[in-house]
Amino acid sequence: MTLIEYVSNHWMDILERTGEHVGLAFTAVGLACIVGIPLGVLIINNKRVANGVISVANVIQTIPSLAMFAFVIPILGIGSKNAIFALFLYALLPIIKNTYIGIMNVDPSIINAARGMGMSRGQILYKVQLPLAIAVIMGGVRIAAVTGIGVATIATLIGAGGLGTLIYQGIGMVNIPMMIAGAIPAALLALLTDFVLGLFEKMLTSKGIVTE
Repeated sequence: MTLIEYVSNHWMDILERTGEHVGLAFTAVGLACIVGIPLGVLIINNKRVANGVISVANVIQTIPSLAMFAFVIPILGIGSKNAIFALFLYALLPIIKNTYIGIMNVDPSIINAARGMGMSRGQILYKVQLPLAIAVIMGGVRIAAVTGIGVATIATLIGAGGLGTLIYQGIGMVNIPMMIAGAIPAALLALLTDFVLGLFEKMLTSKGIVTE
């Protein structure tokens, strides 16, 4: 059976697995943004706390994917909840770190000028620092999203579904078309996600948005 024949006979299954994959990765990265960006903002005023938080996120990032899924099984069992939580943990590091670095690298002279205009600390953060740090923050989100899509292929091993199901079943059955039918959509999904987030980043960092 060729790849074209496999896709024509199983396109509904491929779409279903793609939807599962998108749900896992995007839910995890969305939650990581909700937690990671505010956390990155909160630690900018305390370098010791910032180093501690980033170090913990670094340690989490070094844990192998399968080991992470295994660690969470006693708490959340197998399935999508386990996968989303593990992917959420992996997504935290680039988002927290890029948020912190982006804000801290804003030119001090710009901040001093804002103070001279009578802006409060909160106004400086939301009207000056965050807009200028958006490109760096979005860079972290893009890394987290693409990485999440890749790691989500392993989530099938704990019963979470996704395109990894086709990949691993294809390997086990020595069915190359099935394996490729899972691998290609996963790769295209990562590329498309990075492209769309890149466009969103350009929109946010355009002159009209930043100076508004």
